[in-house]
Amino acid sequence: MARRRFAPGSLAREQRKQKALRVGMYTFLLLASLPIVLGYLWLIVGAFSGNLVYGFVPKGFTLHNWSFLWSPPSPAWPDIWRTLLNTFYLAFGVTIIVVIVSTFGAYVISRMHFPGRATILASTLILHAFPAITLLIALYYILRILGLLDNLFGVILVRAGLMVPFSIWVMKGFFDDIPWDIEMSALVDGATRFQTFWKVMLPLVGPGIAAIAIFAFMAGWAEYIFLVTFVRDPNSWTLTSYINAIIGNYRFTNYGLLAAVSLFYMVPVLLFFLFTQRFLMRVTVGGMKGGR
Repeated sequence: MARRRFAPGSLAREQRKQKALRVGMYTFLLLASLPIVLGYLWLIVGAFSGNLVYGFVPKGFTLHNWSFLWSPPSPAWPDIWRTLLNTFYLAFGVTIIVVIVSTFGAYVISRMHFPGRATILASTLILHAFPAITLLIALYYILRILGLLDNLFGVILVRAGLMVPFSIWVMKGFFDDIPWDIEMSALVDGATRFQTFWKVMLPLVGPGIAAIAIFAFMAGWAEYIFLVTFVRDPNSWTLTSYINAIIGNYRFTNYGLLAAVSLFYMVPVLLFFLFTQRFLMRVTVGGMKGGR
């Protein structure tokens, strides 16, 4: 097939058009990201600044905003390190429950056929689409009956339960993409169903497990609504509760302290994401569809 040829003038116009298109695209992306970049820049500068000029311009340099790291706890302000541990407990608790329940549930739904399978699939989709905020009052009474109010474990159960339906659908897609031949070969060689699941299937769905683990951890780390509703004890605060207490009445907010705590809040989850995102780059190799 003959290659298309351009006249010298047409080729130059095409190159200028492509260059203008790239310049326009990068300009648009720069302008769109500029407010976000400026917001994070203000956060970093404000965390190490003193008074704000005109209410928003940082001025001077100080470490006083970070005094919450070494100040003794008080009735109004709990120990920041205990609060950090509570946040990790909430985030990892949600992650562990979501990963275990979703992985086992998705495997059963993908690989086994039983009465009510289609109903379970439809119900998980409906539960994921249901607004969580509408369940607030019902969940409050359930946790009160179970004695889990003012208890982080109750918040873990609620947040994990709301994430499991979506995570099951994600993991089911990964299991469906694994050929049946791989699983059947392991069973023929004498492996039990659990051995096949543990030693053969789980390594192949590693990217899916990493994905739902990252989403679950970030959801648990950022949990706010259920936390401030179900937990009142300052000893059970997480960093979101701590930040909410700083904001208080917006007319008297200490913006330097708010910026410092917000930066402190962002660093662990950023490091977690940087560490785990490499697992998302792995691609499961599969042939025919495994699910039916």
